[in-house]
Order: sequence, then C-alpha cells, then structure tokens
Amino acid sequence: MINKEIILYHGSPNQIVSPCYGGGQDKHDYGRGFYLTKDICLAKEWAVCSPEEKNGWIHKYQLDASNLKILDFEKYGILPWLAELMKHRAADDSKRYRILSEKFIAKYGIETEYYDVIKGWRANASYFFIAKAFVRDEIDVDILEELMHLGDLGVQYCIKSEVAYSQLQEDFKALVSVDYRQFHDSYNIRDKNARENMKKLIDSDENKVQKVFSTLV
Repeated sequence: MINKEIILYHGSPNQIVSPCYGGGQDKHDYGRGFYLTKDICLAKEWAVCSPEEKNGWIHKYQLDASNLKILDFEKYGILPWLAELMKHRAADDSKRYRILSEKFIAKYGIETEYYDVIKGWRANASYFFIAKAFVRDEIDVDILEELMHLGDLGVQYCIKSEVAYSQLQEDFKALVSVDYRQFHDSYNIRDKNARENMKKLIDSDENKVQKVFSTLV
C-alpha cells in the first residue's frame, strides 16, 4: 500500500509532550487519546486557550496513516458525532437527559473501538453550546449542519490505538513558541463570533423546533 503521511499539529502549554497509548482523559470529546489538527493557526489558539497567562508551544507530527482505520465523523454527519460526544461529556445533568442520551447513543452511535484514529469537529465552548441547546429541545435537527459550519472552529484528529501511536513521529526541529496575548485573544474572538452567529440562527425562523432531540429517539 502507498504510504500516506499526514502532517498534524498539537497545541500545548508544555514544551515537552510525550503522547502514549492509553493517555489523555475520558471526558475529552472522543475519550482517551492524543488530539491534533491539520490547521497550525488553530493549534496555536488551542495552545493558549486556558486562562493561565503563559505562552504555549506547537508540536509538529507526521502520521503514517498507511493501514490505519480512520473514522471521519464529517462523512457520517452531526447526529453520530453528537452521540459520540454524549458518551464522554454530559451536556446536561438531568434524569431526562441521562435516559434519552442512552437511547440516542444506541440509535445513532458508532462503535469506535475498532478504529485507530478518530477525525471530527472539536467541541470547544461554542460547539458544546450547540450540544446543550440541542438536548434541551431548542434546536431543530434541520439546522444542525448549518450551525456547525457557522462555528468554523476546527477539525481534530484523535490518536486512539497502539498502532496509530507507533506511526506518529514528532519533528522536534519544528517546535515553536506561541505568544499568549496574540493567540488567546484570537481564540476568544473566534469563539465569541461563532456563538453570536449560532444564537442568531437558533433564534431565527429557520429553526422550526419540530424535529428535536427528544423526538429522534
């Protein structure tokens, strides 16, 4: 098979990063794993998105994707992506949500344990705002895709399997520092604009609020 190399970036507050199989946190978007993006500008924003006022770092990686099974949520649509999000992050703490989310995951979820890499949207503040409004039955499914495009907040790759980790190599010579003030501000501006545009669409007549979360299970 022809070698398929993907260049990816990881934004971090840490100068030294050691990705390892089984690392990460269960409550991240796709669970445990190492998260990267093709977009170096987004990686710079993610490197300094925490409130701690210090510069971050961009780590450059090459992923040999030959023979790797990659699950691309952009190909499956918004509902399977939301189902995956619900597996790891609670969009609400009510009993209603707990019951309905289990049914939603059973109906729309994808078995991800057989994949080496997961690719999909990053559920930062604005995207999680969509998820929370959706499970409260405030968003019609017909506008969900448009809401995602309004966000323009980035696609991420999550390294999941031991094989995928073994085929991920850092280019240590490409390590660069990220200025906190410049990129923390741009992160906040992007998020603020996205949330304002999303709210306009949710409040518009396009949102019929008929085919909603509780009617889909």
